[in-house]
Amino acid sequence: MQRTALDPDPAPEPDPPAGLPVLPELAAHLAAAADRTEPEPPGGSRPLRAAACDYWARRGLPTAPERVLAAPGAPALLLALLAAAGGDVLLPRPCAEWYAPAAGLLGRAVHRIPVPAESGGVPDAFTLLEAVRRARLTGAGPRVLLISVADDPSGTCPPPELVHEVCEAAAADGLWVVSDETGRDLLHDPHDTVVLSPAEMLPDDVVVLADLRATLVPASWPAALARFPDTARGTALRAAVLERLAALRTPMAGPVANTVAHALTEPEPVRARTAMAARAHGALARALHRALTAGGAVCRPPHAGSHVYADFDPLRPALAARGITGPEQLERALAPWAARGGHRFGDDPRALRVRLSTEALLGPDAARRRQVLDAPDALRLPHVDEALSALSATLATLADTAPS
Repeated sequence: MQRTALDPDPAPEPDPPAGLPVLPELAAHLAAAADRTEPEPPGGSRPLRAAACDYWARRGLPTAPERVLAAPGAPALLLALLAAAGGDVLLPRPCAEWYAPAAGLLGRAVHRIPVPAESGGVPDAFTLLEAVRRARLTGAGPRVLLISVADDPSGTCPPPELVHEVCEAAAADGLWVVSDETGRDLLHDPHDTVVLSPAEMLPDDVVVLADLRATLVPASWPAALARFPDTARGTALRAAVLERLAALRTPMAGPVANTVAHALTEPEPVRARTAMAARAHGALARALHRALTAGGAVCRPPHAGSHVYADFDPLRPALAARGITGPEQLERALAPWAARGGHRFGDDPRALRVRLSTEALLGPDAARRRQVLDAPDALRLPHVDEALSALSATLATLADTAPS
């Protein structure tokens, strides 16, 4: 069906989306553990944490189980982490939608720092230091900088030198650096994009956070990990986070924990699925990028994950003629492509920016999503081609300065 900006306004897709079909091996493992009755302890059992250590060791981050915590989802883990660390929170602008609510629940101030033009995920070092200085002049007490090496919403990966500079600046100012590495396994071209964890650069000052739903387990199975520094300060922070997780009384479900531990060993089916997902999301994200830039938007080329982030300011006069003057209206106009306005990511609420998701191209059912995974060229699939053609048509309509 042809979609246009004139269609009724559907609600935005939920976040996280439905995702790819459940891997049969993981479904079987979950079913085999379904009769487990004992609860998973707060922070995760030792077998789960040991599996996480192996997972990180394969990524160049040697880890001991005593430096790891697990939780039912990254938002819960971040909430406990910010509660334990204390102080205000520094966030890149824009950033993932789930970062700021944890600080809000705790009554902590959030200081947003613009990202540079070349990529999202981290601010530059000078801008960070200036933001910290100004915050402290007003009596604020920033304690945590949350960054991402594979950014949502932009789908970009900041260059390692920029990551190193901003982490050094943060550590010199006494800040904890929390590195969200959720999307690092979904690089579209691992041979073309270099991703280094800040924990490799400054091991004493960085906590690594990873939401496993993006890569290893289905979107409906909440599971996240945190890795703490091997220092007295890191040990104290981990203990405080574990205390908060215990107080929340929301442990990971036992059968899910068993299955997550298995997925963390990355058997061949899991590795193959991750590679297929990265390839599929990469092809779809590049197609979204081409459609957006051809339609007149400014958009950074994506390198990881399932999103692109477009700036429609060059089309402001044409959009204004159609009553689109802010990200909320732009979100509604592009809702069939899982659009979410930049205001949801802490961006300037006056800016005409929006995130689109490859989720909208996968198809509405498991069969078509499986086709996207298996196809040598997903862009040739009829439902994918239709969605992209409809997007191009809608963008052409939006850019027309003479609305009917």
